[in-house]
Amino acid sequence: MSIAAFYFSYFAYAGIGLAFLPLYFAARGFDAGEIAFLVALPYIARTFAPAAWGWLADATGRRRTIVVFSCAAGAVCFALMPRVEGVAGIGWLVAILALLSAGAVPLVEAITLGMLAGQPGPQLGKYGPIRLWGSVGFVFATFGGGAWLDFWPATTLPPVLVALSLFSLAFALALPPGRTRVPVARETPLLTASVRALLAAGFCMSAAHGTLYTFFTLYLERSGHSGIAIGSLWTLGVLAEIVVFLFLPALFRRHTLSAILLASLVCAVVRFLAIGWLPPSLWLLVPVQLLHAATFGAFHAAAVAAVHRVFPEHAQARGQTLFSSIAYGAGGAAGALIAGWAWQTSGSALAFSASAAAALVGACFAWRLGRFGL
Repeated sequence: MSIAAFYFSYFAYAGIGLAFLPLYFAARGFDAGEIAFLVALPYIARTFAPAAWGWLADATGRRRTIVVFSCAAGAVCFALMPRVEGVAGIGWLVAILALLSAGAVPLVEAITLGMLAGQPGPQLGKYGPIRLWGSVGFVFATFGGGAWLDFWPATTLPPVLVALSLFSLAFALALPPGRTRVPVARETPLLTASVRALLAAGFCMSAAHGTLYTFFTLYLERSGHSGIAIGSLWTLGVLAEIVVFLFLPALFRRHTLSAILLASLVCAVVRFLAIGWLPPSLWLLVPVQLLHAATFGAFHAAAVAAVHRVFPEHAQARGQTLFSSIAYGAGGAAGALIAGWAWQTSGSALAFSASAAAALVGACFAWRLGRFGL
């Protein structure tokens, strides 16, 4: 299926970027504060860019065209990265890449759920077996990337990212076009109390992952773990996430969306406190990475399903892109910037403690969602 193939290829290149671009920036001579700034830039761009792409998609009905453009922009920007000098130049390039590519994943989420809506049976549960191919692609990238860096320097990563971006572009061209725009006489308010609570919970969960996504690879490297071990630990977390996606239909049948979101945030509190305060041995890191099944896999699936439920049909693209903007954009930016400040101030313990605190606040919002019957 073209959607599954797109998820695989897109998250393969996203996995390389997320797990190993901080090492590339370090190899270019940037310090911890500059790396945190560069990692935060895409999140800052995603605070408004996805919503703009979502509005354009709902207004024109051209979701696939926007996704194709996003993938092409990724290939061009990664090709230019080795030729750009200085943190300011790299920062501009990263920001442009984030602005132009921010709409891809949430629009494909809307395409996927829209396609499933026309099939018999429980549609939201069928999302997991399709979305898991993105996790498979991420596994392929993180494990392969770790092995690659045991033999090649981090400065060789941009050509790899260009190749993976081009694969994403090819599969994007085969995506279903999505539904054409249906005129609506009068639009209902979108920012209801349940939507606000959902957006706040998503913001907090993404902020909680800021230290993990910004410094986890550097944390492992400085703790003496090899590139293979680092790639394997990233891979282990995503394998656990794949298991959740496989059993998503049963999970949705047995538990409410708000309960899944709340349990995931509680797991995040435990996960980040353990990383911050316990020794970085494999005996700790293996179970901690398995919690990624909850802190990303279960949370993301339940959040996407909740967005589909609380937003009307004519605003599905805006709903998914708004959640992406607030959660993965603003929340991710806040988490990365706080992580950079905390890491430079007091090191890993304070940074991961801040992540745990953000998850605890998010749990309060997830608890509120249960009162809205979600």
